Amino acid sequence: MRVRGSRAELGSVKLDYAMKTCQLLLCLGLWVACTVSKPTEKKDRVHHDPELSDKDHDDAQNFDYDHDAFLGAEDAKTFDQLTPEESKGRLGKIVGKIDADKDGFVTVNELRDWIKFAQKRWIYEDVDRQWKGHDLNGDSMVSWEEYKNATYGYILDDPDPDNSFNYKQMMVRDERRFKMADKDGDLIATKEEFTAFLHPEEFDYMKDIVVLETMEDIDKNGDGLIDLEEYIGDMYNHEGDANEPEWVKTEREQFEEFRDKNHDGKMDKEETKDWILPSDYDHAEAESRHLVYESDQNKDGKLTREEIVDKYDLFVGSQATDFGEALVRHDEF
Repeated sequence: MRVRGSRAELGSVKLDYAMKTCQLLLCLGLWVACTVSKPTEKKDRVHHDPELSDKDHDDAQNFDYDHDAFLGAEDAKTFDQLTPEESKGRLGKIVGKIDADKDGFVTVNELRDWIKFAQKRWIYEDVDRQWKGHDLNGDSMVSWEEYKNATYGYILDDPDPDNSFNYKQMMVRDERRFKMADKDGDLIATKEEFTAFLHPEEFDYMKDIVVLETMEDIDKNGDGLIDLEEYIGDMYNHEGDANEPEWVKTEREQFEEFRDKNHDGKMDKEETKDWILPSDYDHAEAESRHLVYESDQNKDGKLTREEIVDKYDLFVGSQATDFGEALVRHDEF
């Protein structure tokens, strides 16, 4: 049912329509540019867990690496501007957030989960932004209908859509991913399920959809497999150039020697999964064990709030321990 609004409201709707359409076309335009242009660097589809910090991990020199790992680099800068007492006070509040089961202790696993959260806070900030635009009825849930209407409604209602893009095909792909993220199958996403929908590479139960979508992108002949030329073609557009860069030759060797494990000339689902979702070294796990080992005064394998605050300079910076350049970020943690 469509309700007529005031002229101002209609103008606002038209403006919103134009903005959403431009945003979608811009994204699609960038996607096309990326797929048809000749790249100067290879496309990297591999999902690696990034390093926790770009600083050296040398506690004999300073705890800068540990600060970045525990807080995230940006928030670590904030603590560098605080007095030791202010740092201790804020750290004490953070401990309450890390202690997920509220038993008064921080375990290695709880600390690992916190570090992973701190390192990927940008993901949750992105989800928060998108959540506001898709929870149309304000019930703290996002249904598939809400997402579809907010994302595709303006395009699908257009009687003369741009035929250069198959919006319906994009919507079908989104719906498939939404259903995969929706654990209970009610087509209504919780915040966590919506996060899994937007960032499937971060969730173990979504890995199959990441692999499937990657294979669909690369598999040009539709046989459900990725052959050598499709693999190279996803990274590099020859455009009649017979002289391939060295990195392309290296990728050919990588495909033949390591990617195609059974040497049948193609990558199947499991081989593609091993390529794009490798089992990396768990930096967060290693750092959480390091922090517990260094702070656990009674050696019971877990930390109290007092043990963490007593060793506060390992976890967070302050004016007393920061001898680097002055930083000016003062927002609240």
